[in-house]
Order: sequence, then structure tokens, then C-alpha cells
Amino acid sequence: MDALSISLNYNDPLWITIALLLGLGAKQLNLPPLVGFLIAGFLLNLAGAEGGAFLSEIADLGVTLLLFTIGLKLNVGQLLRTEVWGVAGTHMLLIVLANTLLALGLAQLSLPLFTGIDFATAAMIGFALSFSSTVFAVKVLEEKGDIASRHGKLAIGILIMQDIAAVLFLAISTGKLPTPWAIGLLLLIPLRPLFFDLMKRAGHGELLILLGFVLAVGGAALFEAVGIKGDLGALLLGLMLSGHPKTNELAKTLLGFKELFLIGFFLGIGLTGLPDPAIILASLVLLAVLPFKTALYFWLATRFRVRSRTATLTSLHLSNYSEFGLIVGAIAVANGWLADDWLVLIAVALSFSFILAAPLNREADTLFTRFHKFLVRFETKKRLEDDQPVSLSGAKVVIIGMGRVGSGAYDHLKSVCGNALIGIDFDGDIIEQQTRAGRQVIQGDATDPDFFNRVDRENNAIELVLVTMPNHTSNLAVVRQLQLHNFSGHIAATAKYVDEVDDFTALGIESAYNIYAEAGSGFASHILNQIQCDSWTDTDRK
Repeated sequence: MDALSISLNYNDPLWITIALLLGLGAKQLNLPPLVGFLIAGFLLNLAGAEGGAFLSEIADLGVTLLLFTIGLKLNVGQLLRTEVWGVAGTHMLLIVLANTLLALGLAQLSLPLFTGIDFATAAMIGFALSFSSTVFAVKVLEEKGDIASRHGKLAIGILIMQDIAAVLFLAISTGKLPTPWAIGLLLLIPLRPLFFDLMKRAGHGELLILLGFVLAVGGAALFEAVGIKGDLGALLLGLMLSGHPKTNELAKTLLGFKELFLIGFFLGIGLTGLPDPAIILASLVLLAVLPFKTALYFWLATRFRVRSRTATLTSLHLSNYSEFGLIVGAIAVANGWLADDWLVLIAVALSFSFILAAPLNREADTLFTRFHKFLVRFETKKRLEDDQPVSLSGAKVVIIGMGRVGSGAYDHLKSVCGNALIGIDFDGDIIEQQTRAGRQVIQGDATDPDFFNRVDRENNAIELVLVTMPNHTSNLAVVRQLQLHNFSGHIAATAKYVDEVDDFTALGIESAYNIYAEAGSGFASHILNQIQCDSWTDTDRK
């Protein structure tokens, strides 16, 4: 307890409580909670507060877990797609160059904070501002159920490429050469099967969480011991575990802990200094760069044969500054490459960028529909293989969303209707699993307004569409698209709550089913088929 008392400043619980309240306030405004955390740090700084060693420790742990979970999610095959590394690499190169030239130009105009900077400092500023937020994009994609969509995978792939660049920067920022013992890290590779076995034996509870912490923190400590930045060790240990069936479960389990510990990081940023008028002015200048940054994402994505809707949604997910920019800025300030005020400036610009990006992402589909005719002009004539015309020839029934509900519906309908049905899902991994199971499933995002434009209508004889995706907003979007394209067949949709059934009823969909209620009814019907209750007496029935 003595050691804990030393590290835990008596004010720290109060600071965390204030962060909680402001985080809740940000959430009520549909903003990421970390905006509230940053504001809490600034307000505490204004009140003369100082963070203790406890906040510093959990901040470091949060960054370590962030990098470890990024490694867990690394899909080398996905990163090797041309549109991923091509957009990420070209965008970073161009935006760093543009930011560098802008910083040098503002220095010539004697704008506060930019005055007197040289090319190397300008390039460091350009690099720190070149990243987009992984935390923001993942949150938005998870809330909309789009994490496995085309635009979701493209956005995450680009972010991971950026994160790798940031980690490499962190690794070389120490300026130290690894010790000769670093070659021994290669022995971790043969241990991969052992780690997999440990994950399997850990089950689904506290042991899996503890294993994740041990590997993340242990990997960081091991790399630090041989003279390599520990952040790189956390990333590589996560990468070693990627691809295992339990990797996603481990990443989701650690997600809440990672974000909890990052509170210390964001509070610490606010406690480093206050934004004065010069910082506010400079942050507004940096915000003016965001439209160019976003448009550049869109233009590059379409140059790599990505469809305009995918490019639009991807670019909006990335239309912000990044927490990694703060991490890079913190390293630069610690090494004397940037003035302390720059860390505060990046934090303010990050907060403002989230405030602007949040409503844009909420209305992303609406914005694309409104500017559809203009945006499609940027598409190339040659499309990616995944964007070819969709054929539903020979199918009478289409099931959109091939998760557990969709798969069960498919199997039952196949026993009744034969092979005149087809499933649609946007997740490539699900497509592969369904195909192995003998189901006819194609890849497509039915929430995309362009999807139904790519459907072959000449050979289309669809009579029934079942909408069974897990996200209610996505299901509503599909129903609206079907109605906009004058689908004359029958539409059935699933819901989880009574108010969701009401939403479908308002659209004129009478066949909307509460899957929880239907599951109970179906379970009871299944049991009654196996037992005889006709002989029960009235007393039994009571």
C-alpha cells in the first residue's frame, strides 16, 4: 500500500472524476469522450492542478495497450492491397510536404508559434499533423456497424499504415543503438505456437485479459531491455498473435482498458499548458488544412480505382488529426525538437477536428447522396475486382446480412425453396466461411446507394428480400434503398427492440420481427414438437 500511496496522488481520483463528467458531456453532444478528457486537462491546468506519477504511469500503459491492439488487428494481406498502401503512403508523403511548406510560409508571415522555425522543425510539424485518428475512426465504424465494410477496412488499413510509420518514428526517436542482445528477440518467433496455446487455454474471462496485459507490457519491457523502444515491442508482440481465432476477442477485451488508461494521456496533455490567443489562432489555421487533407484522401482513393462512395466515407472517417500526432509531438517536445506550446497547439487542433468531423460522419451517407452526381465523376473507368456488376440471376430470395440470423434463415429457406436463394454480406471473411459451408453468398454493401445500380436487373426475378444485419441503422438504410429502386417484392427485416419494429412499420414494412421475442417463441415451438402436452390436465396447465 505504501508504494501505491506514493504513486497515487490524492488529487488524481478527483481529476479522473472531472474527466469522467466532461467525457459524458462530450458524449451527449455526439463527440468522442476524449474531447472531454482534453478539455478537462485544460480546465484543471487553468485551476493550477498538477498530475501525479499515477496519471503518468497509466498514460504510458494506455499507449502500450494501444500499440499492442493495433498489432493484434494487423492483417498483412489487407495491408498489401494496392489501394491501402498506395493511398496511405502517397497521402502521407504529400500531406507532410504540404504541411512543411505551409509551416515555412507562415514563418515568413511571422505568425505566432511559427516564427523562426527552420526546415527540420517544419518537417517535424508536418509529420505530426499527417496522421488521422485511429480511436475516432474505430468508434464511428463500430457504432455504425461498418467495421468490416469496404470503406471500414480501407480506413483501418490506411490508419494501420500510418500507425506503423508512427511506431517506427518512436523506435528511432531515442537515438540509441540496440544492444547485441537484441538479436535474441528472433527467438520469439518459434514461441508463437506457445502463445497461441496460452490464448486457447486462457478461456474467455480474466485469464485472457491478464495474458493480454502480460504480453503487451512484457513485450515492451523486453524490447526496452535490449535498447529498442518498448512501443515497437508491444506492436510486434501483437502482430505475432494476429490471425489466431481468439485475436479479435482479445482485442475487444483490451479495448476498454486501453481507452481507460489513455485518459491519463489526454489529461496529461491538457495539464502541460493552456491555449492562449496565439495557440487558438494557430489551431484555426491548422483546421483550415483539413478540407485539403480530406479531399486528398478522396482523390487518391479514386485514383486507385476505389468507387466514389467508398472513397467519400473513407475520407470522412480520416478527416481529423490524430492522438498519434500528440504522441509524436510529445516525443518531439521531450527531445527539444519542438517548443512546449506545440503540444498544446496539437491538442487544441485535435479537439476542434473531432468536433467538426463528428457531424460529418453522422451524415456521411446523406452527404454522399446529395453530391452523388458530382462525386462519381472522379471514378476511374476500370474498377477494382470487388466493384464489378452484381448478378442475382436464378435467385428468388435474397438475404442481406449473413451472420447467425441470416445463416439460419438461409438454411431453413433452402430446405423449403431449394437453391433459388442467395446471401449478401460486406465482410470478406464471412463470405469465405459461408462459401465453405456450401451457401451461395456474394460480397456487397447493400447500404451503398450504388450497390443496387450495379445489380443486373434484366435477369432479376427477386420476390423476397430478408434484411438481417445486426445494425438497425444499416437495416433501415437497405429498406430505404430498396424502396427508392422501386422493388415490388416482399421485404422482411429483423429488429432487436420494439421501437426498432416501429421504425420499419413507419416505412410500410409489415414483416418486421423482434429476433429476441421470435427466438423465445421458436425455442418453445421446437420443444413442443418433441413433447406431448395434449394430455396435460387443467391443473397442469395452471
